[in-house]
Amino acid sequence: MKFCSACGAPITMLTPVGDHLPRAVCTVCQEIHYVNPKVVVGCVPEFEGRILLCRRAIEPRKGFWTMPAGFMENGETAREGARRETLEETQAVATIGELITMMSIPMMSQVHMMFRAQLQSDHHGATTESSEVRFFNEAEIPWGELAFPTVSHTLKHFFEDRERGVQALHMIDLGPVKF
Repeated sequence: MKFCSACGAPITMLTPVGDHLPRAVCTVCQEIHYVNPKVVVGCVPEFEGRILLCRRAIEPRKGFWTMPAGFMENGETAREGARRETLEETQAVATIGELITMMSIPMMSQVHMMFRAQLQSDHHGATTESSEVRFFNEAEIPWGELAFPTVSHTLKHFFEDRERGVQALHMIDLGPVKF
């Protein structure tokens, strides 16, 4: 950032009084421009015991399988974002339930929130973001072809919880991401 979004004046990096990190501060109006983590929301959409996954048609990790998920938009709740992402990536309409995983990924400045979800029907299809969308039972999950560690962690906990008959929340702090 080079200019203040409030007044257009140049910004400078400094640690404001009472703060502990350098921030982008306007040289004229003194507006502090915080840069905070992005929130990614998504779900494990289930229909009649099977899970709907999508093969990524975009980078990063194009061609790998994932759950429908993406960046939360301003003005929407986490559940609304997960529902929107499911529709955008799979053409499926989901009822979003409880959280399965909340994962902090400091090296990427992201927090991922993945929910349980029930699909209203088995309607689904490919989109501009997903080259293929299909249902999997647990034994068919392509574990070696999953796009991100967050997907593996979430699916692992989803199936373990389902087997135990519980709906637990799993808080995970991820270190450096390896593919």
